Amino acid sequence: MTSTSQPTALITGAGRGLGLALARALLANNWRVVVDARRDLVLPGAVVVPGDVTSPAHRSALAAAVTRLDLLVNNASDLGPSPLPRLADAPLAAARQVYETNVLAPLALIQCFLPQLRAAHGTIVNLSSDAAVAAYPGWGVYGSSKAALDQLTAVLAAEEPELAVYAVDPGDMRTEMHQAAFPGEDISDRPAPETVVPALLNLIATRPPSGRLLAKDLAETQEIA
Repeated sequence: MTSTSQPTALITGAGRGLGLALARALLANNWRVVVDARRDLVLPGAVVVPGDVTSPAHRSALAAAVTRLDLLVNNASDLGPSPLPRLADAPLAAARQVYETNVLAPLALIQCFLPQLRAAHGTIVNLSSDAAVAAYPGWGVYGSSKAALDQLTAVLAAEEPELAVYAVDPGDMRTEMHQAAFPGEDISDRPAPETVVPALLNLIATRPPSGRLLAKDLAETQEIA
């Protein structure tokens, strides 16, 4: 980031989990934070724009709330049906919705905010998954959507070398979405989303070369200037 003024971040899917944890951390580091959530959210200090990222009208509302942008975090995700179906049984309507949320909405937001991000030499973080690169039975729809997001990230990084563009695999977390992937199972051994935040803060602060990264490989957090 080239400006010394208060930086601005837009985080989608910030009603819970990692998005909410990251929003709180950025607010604590004196960022202006705009968040999107499909549920009621009270987040003191943030600009909350409720809605669904797959809605063009909602994306227009997000654009109206942002006059400059240093960081775009495409965190909102759709798992698809639970229990996870094999590809032979995957409902196509649900698959379309997964792709709308996990691939097309991030692309639409990137297109919308590229002028601001270019002006700020900003950062884009697209939340990925190990299911994007590993073949897990039942994860075909979600995993292929994240694989598409990874490729979108890689191409964008090649096309926009002045930006820092990352696909980040945060690893397993104790979230509602992860629980939905394993209905009836005890996932209390998974780490809380808050444990991933230091890695993301360090990524934002240090801006390594664009690419696909694993949160567990990122060093301990540094203070964001």
